[in-house]
Amino acid sequence: MEIQGKIKMVGETKTFGNNGFRKREVVVTTEEQYPQHILVEFVQDKTDLLNSFNVGQPVKISINIRGREWTNPQGEVKYFNSIQGWRIESLQSEESTPEMPPVPPMEAFEPADNLNEEDHDDLPF
Repeated sequence: MEIQGKIKMVGETKTFGNNGFRKREVVVTTEEQYPQHILVEFVQDKTDLLNSFNVGQPVKISINIRGREWTNPQGEVKYFNSIQGWRIESLQSEESTPEMPPVPPMEAFEPADNLNEEDHDDLPF
């Protein structure tokens, strides 16, 4: 699955536990009628993928949805979901204009000198 939008926030990499589990979060705001602020977490070696991305940058993130079960100390079972990113790509901003091919200089066009004013054309102007 994929999420597209503009980066609202890029968090710092955090390390947890004795095993050195690493996690880094990014928030992407979707660009639709009702924009959503989606928190995506990158874990372990994938945290480094966010190093070259900045707030305001349009991106596409490939994600997996993860779910887990947890039993609290009172014996109640709880369920949690998370969105985990595994790839992030920069997108061309819709506001920027696409590059136009260069226009050849006027010298590249030969003047038309074989015009015959008596030729009839059917254009209305």
